[in-house]
Amino acid sequence: MHSQKKSPEKPNIVFIFSDQQRYDSMKCYGNNWIQTPHLNALADESFVFENAYVTQPVCAPARASIMTGLYPPKAGPVVNRIPLPKDKKTIAEMITQDYKCAYFGKWHLGEDTLPQHGFTEWRSVEDNKIEDNLPFSSYHNYLLSRGYKPDQNSKFFGLKDKTSKDYASRDIFSVKFRASLPVEDQMASFLGREASEFIDNNKDEPFVLYVSTFEPHSPYSGPLNGLYDPEKLPVGPSFLKKPEDVSEFNRVRSEYFMQYLEGGDISSDPYMQKYLAVCDEDFSTEKGWKEARANYFANITLVDNMVGDIISSLERNNISENTIVVFTSEHGEMMGDHGLLEKRALYEEASRVPLLFKVPWLNNHQKMIDGSISHIDLVPTLMDLIGEDLPDHLQGESRKGVFEGTEDLHDNNVVVQWNGTGEIPDRNLGSESINSLNASPWRSIISERLKLNLCATDKPELFDLNLDKFEQENVFSKDEYRDSVSKLFESIVQWQKDAEDSADLPNLEDN
Repeated sequence: MHSQKKSPEKPNIVFIFSDQQRYDSMKCYGNNWIQTPHLNALADESFVFENAYVTQPVCAPARASIMTGLYPPKAGPVVNRIPLPKDKKTIAEMITQDYKCAYFGKWHLGEDTLPQHGFTEWRSVEDNKIEDNLPFSSYHNYLLSRGYKPDQNSKFFGLKDKTSKDYASRDIFSVKFRASLPVEDQMASFLGREASEFIDNNKDEPFVLYVSTFEPHSPYSGPLNGLYDPEKLPVGPSFLKKPEDVSEFNRVRSEYFMQYLEGGDISSDPYMQKYLAVCDEDFSTEKGWKEARANYFANITLVDNMVGDIISSLERNNISENTIVVFTSEHGEMMGDHGLLEKRALYEEASRVPLLFKVPWLNNHQKMIDGSISHIDLVPTLMDLIGEDLPDHLQGESRKGVFEGTEDLHDNNVVVQWNGTGEIPDRNLGSESINSLNASPWRSIISERLKLNLCATDKPELFDLNLDKFEQENVFSKDEYRDSVSKLFESIVQWQKDAEDSADLPNLEDN
């Protein structure tokens, strides 16, 4: 039974999310060695969603859904580098003006250093995408105040004359420099202190506070390097194993990353040097992969420290019982599984994330919620929990009944997208063949722990997560799954009608 109490009249919301954090990076999901005491304590008082999925496993589209309750095609950012349009409302623009709304951290949806979309208090952290007439980020100015000097000259087209071939430039702090900073000056530490101060200053009025940090996003390095012995950390059966009998996109990407174990020259690869081997990570040996993996997990403790600061502030100000606390991540990280790095995959490691909901008046202990849930439901659920009317345009559903024990998620179908198309293509992913395959959209549906992945120009995939949680066997062509494939296909066609989704699907009779 739930220990339900009367709901507060105007509950606060504190929504915390990390960047690129896998679902299996917390004790409540079976990780018994990771050092995250504050997240563990939060989970002990929360509804823990066993199978939570992003709408798209890449930054801007995932964040757009988190903020708006819309799938990426409706929200606008179907790939990175597309701003959230001004007419697409975030939760801050949908709730009543009784709430003070603040956004602290990574925004990634356009003009990162300027308050927007209903958030009146703002702390920014990104500088590498800003134009020449916009201010530097709050974090940049903090680092300057600490005596640090920018180490990178960032070039981009100036806002004033986009027809010019002349570049504007600014001196900023690189991600490699950030990785070298001590714990107290890491982004998560900065945001934890800023969020705590906001709570101190606004404890007497209802507020909505979103806090988003980059950790544990690459670079796979930080001040806690060495926290874990790489050789003692467990790895799954798909670690550094090229997938077989799967889509060409997954196979080609795995071959690309695994080439460095086979003698490929990573030092001459601009993609790896710019994004994934920024701190001289060594992907030429299994030992190097394990070291990067260990450092990645160590960076999650930076996130944990931030969570601890925020929770302490709520408790210090005696408002924790009046505050919903959510913790999740915008997408996961492959970190060597299936021979892949980063995200951009429908595999569980990239598309499934942790999701905790602390709702003190409905529950005061850890309660695991089985079935599947999507980030598309976050906005309507939060609005319903604080007593706000739900706008008709939302594509997600309120799951308040799940918290109250009147509903469950056993029959809930979840759709994950890949929208590798559009006027603004995704960035170079390392090779011409990968970039070409990446242009085709995918649609994935998860129903009763069966996952069907479909692309009009690539090999379909079906994984039975009930029997194969590491997704090692594509059972799409097996006779015993024929009826399941048909049922899942019908479900995704129906979802497309409901969501007004126009992505092409394959003709299953040709596969």
